[in-house]
Formats: sequence, C-alpha cells, structure tokens
Amino acid sequence: MAASAAVGPGRGPIPAVPAVAAEPPLDRRRMVAFLCMVFGMFMAILDIQIVSASLNEIQAGLSASGDEIPWVQTSYLIAEVISIPLSGTLSRVLSTRWMFVISAGGFTLMSVMCATSSSINEMIVWRALQGFIGGGMIPTVFASAFTIFPPSKRSIVSPMIGLVATLAPTIGPTVGGYLTDLGSWHWLFLINVVPGIAVTVSTYVLVDFDEPNLDLFKSFDWYGLAGMAGFLGCLEYVLEEGPNHDWLQDDAVAICTVIGVVSAVGFFWRVFTAKQPIVDLRAFTDRNFAAGCAASFVLGIGLYGLTYLYPVYLARVRGYSALQIGETMFVSGLCMFATAPIAGRFSGKVDPRILMAIGFTGFAAGTWIVTGLTKDWDFWELLWPQVLRGCSLMLCMIPINNIALGTLPPARIKNASGLYNLTRNLGGAVGLALINTLLNDRWDLHLARLHERFTWANGAALERLDAMRRQFEATGGDAEKMALKAMTNTVRMQGLVMSFEDVFLVLTGLFLTMALATPLIRKPAAVAGGAH
Repeated sequence: MAASAAVGPGRGPIPAVPAVAAEPPLDRRRMVAFLCMVFGMFMAILDIQIVSASLNEIQAGLSASGDEIPWVQTSYLIAEVISIPLSGTLSRVLSTRWMFVISAGGFTLMSVMCATSSSINEMIVWRALQGFIGGGMIPTVFASAFTIFPPSKRSIVSPMIGLVATLAPTIGPTVGGYLTDLGSWHWLFLINVVPGIAVTVSTYVLVDFDEPNLDLFKSFDWYGLAGMAGFLGCLEYVLEEGPNHDWLQDDAVAICTVIGVVSAVGFFWRVFTAKQPIVDLRAFTDRNFAAGCAASFVLGIGLYGLTYLYPVYLARVRGYSALQIGETMFVSGLCMFATAPIAGRFSGKVDPRILMAIGFTGFAAGTWIVTGLTKDWDFWELLWPQVLRGCSLMLCMIPINNIALGTLPPARIKNASGLYNLTRNLGGAVGLALINTLLNDRWDLHLARLHERFTWANGAALERLDAMRRQFEATGGDAEKMALKAMTNTVRMQGLVMSFEDVFLVLTGLFLTMALATPLIRKPAAVAGGAH
C-alpha cells in the first residue's frame, strides 16, 4: 500500500502532492460523429449564399419577376434567423441526436422540393422551410464542440467549426456559379441530397452525446416562440428590404416594423416572466460571452458584408459574370484553409485577445487598401484585400468562439450557442442594410457634386464631350446624343466607385475600433466547460 505522506529527516511529514487527472483520450466514434455534424452545418451555411450568383437563372427558370426573385434568398435568411436561437431549447428537449437527425433530414427533403419547384411561390415556401429546419444544425455543432470534447482538444475542433462557419458563405457564390454554369440551377439544391442522406444516417447511428428531456415540452413557451418569430422575422425583413424601398416610405416595411416592435415587447416580456423561456438571456451576464457576441456581430458584418460588397462591385462596375466573380472571390477561401491550422495552433498558446486584435486589424488593412478603388480594379488589385480578409476571418473566428463559449458551464452552452450564432447572422443582416443604405446615399451625394462640376462652363468637360462626339461620328448615328449618354454613364460610374470607397472607409473605421477595443475584454479564465 502506498503511503499517503512521507517523513523527511527533521522536517516532519511531507504532504502528498495530488495527482493531476489525465484527460481521457479522444473518442474516435465521437470525432467521426462530430465531423459528420460539421459537414451538415457546412451545407446549411453554404445554402445561404449558394443561390446569390444564380438568381437570374432561377428567375428565368421560374418566370419570376424582379421583385419576387430576391425572396429566394430572403425567405431562407428570415427562417434561419428564427430557428437558430430556438435550437437551444429543442436540442435539450429532443437530444442532440434527434435534433440533428430531424434538421439534416428535413434540410435534405426541402432541397429536393426546391429543385422540383415549378413556380416562384413554391420555391419561396420550400426555401423558408429549408432555412428553418436546417438552421438548427449550426448552433448544435457549436454547442457539441464545447461540451463533448475536453479543453485540450479545442485547438483541433475550434479551427474546424470556425473554418466551416466562415468558408461556407465565402465560397457560396463560387460553388453556385460553377454548378449553374456546368449544369442548371436545379443542381444548387440537388447537390445536397446524397451528402444530406449520409449526414442524417451517420448522425442517427453515431451520435449519443446526451438524452432527451421530453418533460420540457410541458412548459414550452409557445407565446414566447410567437413573439420571437415575429420580432426576428420582421427585423430580418426590414433590414433586407428597407434599403431598397426607402425604409418606412414602403407600406410593407412600415407594417413589418410595427409588428416587429410589438413582437419584441411581447418576446422580452415572456423571456423575463415565463417559467421556462424560449431563450435564456442570462448567458449575457457572463462578461466573456457578451464580449464574444459583440465581436461576433462585427465579424458578421465583415463576413457577409464583404461577401456581398465585392461581387456587387465586380458585377456593376467591371461587368463580371457569376463564374468570374466566384473565381475572383475564391482567393479568400484558399487563405482561410491556409490560416485555419495556424490559428488553431496559436489559439491555445497566445492570449485570444491578441489574435482578435491582429485579425480585426487585418480586416481594417484590407478595407483600407480598397479605399483607393478605381473602375479598373480587377483580380490583381483585389488580391491583397482578399488575402487579408481570408486570413483575418480565421484569426478572429477561433478566439471569438473560445471567448464566448469556452468558459461557460456545459449546462448553459446549448442555449448560449444559439444566441452566439444569432449575433453573427444579425451582424450580417444589419451590415448589409447599412452598406446598401450608405452606398445609395453616398452615390446620390457624389452624383450631385459631379453634376455641379460637369457644366457647360467647365472647359475640361466640354473637351471630353467633344472628343466623344468625334468618336461617335464614325458610327453614323446621332453623335451628339450618344456622346451625352456616354458622358452621363461615365459620371454615374465614377459616382458609384466613389461611393464604394466611402463604404470601405467606414468599414475600416469599424474594424479598427473593434481591434482597439479588444484590451477591454477580460482575459478568459480557466475553462469551465468540457466533456462530460
């Protein structure tokens, strides 16, 4: 029998040093199950942006109008925003296994229905159901990563989910462009079928992380669910449609604003008074979680805002096709792949606040470069901004994940994961609304200023107009009208480019402010969560 204490000569008993409990080895079954779940999350996030480069083809195939076709993307986003915070409650009720099986299986079935749609109304319904059912996969993966694996394995799983969460929306337009170019728009959805079935079956067979608690259904807050759906759904709609319809000047936007405000009041009242609220906001009392959500909100602006802004420039200014835009944007994806293992390796050795500061500074540097934008910029001029964006996304995402979720107790992670992922999506929605509003307002301002300069009293403008007129005389048409039209188009294009510069300047200030604010975040303490 080993003695509990030794006796030193002339020193009395020496207390035994407690042995440090060794962490259990990585369970291969759980790792394989988790990889299958990660792939399901990849499909769900990819489908947010996969249709963005092919909306014209879908519009032609379904004989949709220009006002109807944006709903192919908007309906998915609205439904997903509602389902993400709800997933925390449902995964506790149903268990991780059944929550993910239902999400993956339903997402796959809705993908088939989207591919077989014969009208725009059918497509909008199936896309909404696809987003609502499939959206539950995203926070479930984040929650599983921080509950089933010990802290020492975070350097492996955190880069994995960070890469998927940022890479999928970035390469969405690229994948969509290739699929539509090589086949038809139907393959945007049919490509999900085989992987979706594989994910559904493998999750059912392999996942055994927790048990269902059906008793929670007895106290399920249906009124809270209705309030949350009205609040988040209307908020997403207003942010999506407001910039294009002059905000409250549009009847639909104004009505949704009123419904959203009323629903928000009801939702927050139920959150603080219901016995079992649909969403537990107490997670925000944890300073690290609140700081991580704020950083995730800003990251969402950088992720979704820039994924939208670069293609708009390439399409409207450079005249690129969907495939050319995808090829140009693919640089960011390659940089994410290259940076993920590096960021993961440093995540356990370097203060996460330092990695965040470096990442947001990289974001700011990339957008600062683009403030010198001209109408002639193409792949090579955008190369370094794309490189900085791709590397910075990974340097930000991994430490933000660890700060927000890595120190919470396991019992609170499922609910907190839904709230955390919601902030990133809301950041993207708010960012897109602000970007569109700023782009339109600054374009109007620059056009007004340019029109003041391009008058009949401006000698340089008259010389340019005369040179254009002489060029068009050779075509045999009305050279005067053609020259005036060309001059007008030139002025409008220059105003648009200048408005892009302004937007990138504002984004630079936003990212730089977040980088400077990172020292205000409390250094994460010892990890409270872990496998259990």
